[in-house]
Formats: sequence, C-alpha cells, structure tokens
Amino acid sequence: MDYLPKLPGLLPKWLLFISAVSVFNSAQSYFGGLHLTRRVYDGPAATAGVTGLSARTFGTWTFITSVVRFYGAYHLNDPAVFSLTYATFIVALVHFSSEWLIYKTTKFGKGLLGPLIVSTTSLVWLTLQKEFYLGL
Repeated sequence: MDYLPKLPGLLPKWLLFISAVSVFNSAQSYFGGLHLTRRVYDGPAATAGVTGLSARTFGTWTFITSVVRFYGAYHLNDPAVFSLTYATFIVALVHFSSEWLIYKTTKFGKGLLGPLIVSTTSLVWLTLQKEFYLGL
C-alpha cells in the first residue's frame, strides 16, 4: 500500500480513486467509441452534438482534471494544489449543471447523476476539510 497517499483521512484516497476513474473515462472517450459519452449527453439538444471530436475533447479535459486530482491526493496540504483540486470540481459542477439546465444536452438520469454526485460530494468534503489539510 506504499502507493496510497500518506496524508491522513479518507479524502486523499477518494481523490486518488476519482482520479483513476477519470483516467478510465478519458481512455474510453478516445478508444471506446461514443456509447458511454452518449449516455451522459442524452438530452433533447444533444442528438447531433456527440461526435468523435467532442468525445475526445471531453476526454482531454477529463484527463487534465484527473492529473490535478492525482496531485491533490498526494499534496492536499499545499494551498495552491488544494485550490486547483477544488476548482476542478467547480468546473465539473458548472459544466454538467449548465449542460442539463441551460443547453439541454443532458437530462437528469443515470448518465448525469454520477458527475453531479461526485462533484457535489467532493466540493462539500473539500470545504469541510480545508482547515484540517491547510492548517488555517
């Protein structure tokens, strides 16, 4: 278990887990066809919008966030890394919420539920644990 984050608590391990899941999501965006991406973007306005290019762009964005979250798992006590990690979840929440509520490219269901739960849970958890990890 030497590869697990040495910081105390479960939050760093959660970030490592979410980072690993994000790497899988990125890989499927490049190599898995459009099936899983279309499960997320399944709203009435998304029928022509899910293309190979949009899936790979989303995969790239997801991979970048997974790298930041990976660093967060191991360096959550660094204020800059903490803030960047936090920001990845804000961007995700804003993205998925706006695609659902404004652009109608997704609908409330199992494809959207995962990203909403992960981003909201992570933001709340990071907010509650900020003092603990940063010593503020």
